[in-house]
Amino acid sequence: MNGYLVLFRAIAAKSVALSRRYLVNTVMGFVTLYAFFALLFFGGRFVAADLISRSVGPLVVGYFLFTMAVSAYADLTHDLTDEAQWGTLEQLSMSPFGFTTVVTAKTAVNLLGTFATGFVLLLSMMLTTGTWLSVAPLSLAVLGLLTLLPVVGLGFAFGGAALVYKQIEKVFPLVQLSFAGLIALPVREHAVLKLLPMSLGSHAVQRVLTDGLRVWELPLVDLAALVGQSVVYLAFGLLVFRAGTAKAREQGVLGHY
Repeated sequence: MNGYLVLFRAIAAKSVALSRRYLVNTVMGFVTLYAFFALLFFGGRFVAADLISRSVGPLVVGYFLFTMAVSAYADLTHDLTDEAQWGTLEQLSMSPFGFTTVVTAKTAVNLLGTFATGFVLLLSMMLTTGTWLSVAPLSLAVLGLLTLLPVVGLGFAFGGAALVYKQIEKVFPLVQLSFAGLIALPVREHAVLKLLPMSLGSHAVQRVLTDGLRVWELPLVDLAALVGQSVVYLAFGLLVFRAGTAKAREQGVLGHY
């Protein structure tokens, strides 16, 4: 266990060092996310003030989930591509912890960064709109994690594909646009939609933030379905990632860019 803690601390320290070293890029990434929301909000008020005033809460929650999902999905593939460019990917694959364990630790660190950025962005959006949602940190953290784990599973699957096919970034915009549709799906009217990633989790987060509920006040069936969905998608992503890693090693292209 101490070894795994050392691994996690080392990866976290590297992530922080890179963020500080390229501080302008880090800050501008957050500013871009906030500026795009500001354009949506103020532009929407100019075009359809009544509509925006009635849907500020869902807009804030939806954008919050969308930005976190995009980050959770794409971070792993970007990390693997960067490591291949730097020539360090093969070194990571030779770690005594195992390549999958190292990548999982990197994903956990990325998720912590995603939650930190998302929370600051959420506060900034509430301050901008003047709409203060009911933020229960524990409930938001639990439901946010369960909502993002299926997306992380997709990230693992695309990460495995990136190890074999290298340049797959052209697929990202299409997948990222689909997140917006998944977040807005009417799961109350059509229960079968709850099987899709993010749809049920988005509904649960909306209820927690806009209706003031806590995670233990949500229907037990929905919570069980959300946990099962997270496990299934994450397991699928890990299987695809391991298959991609094995194929890249077999072809001798693991560290190629």
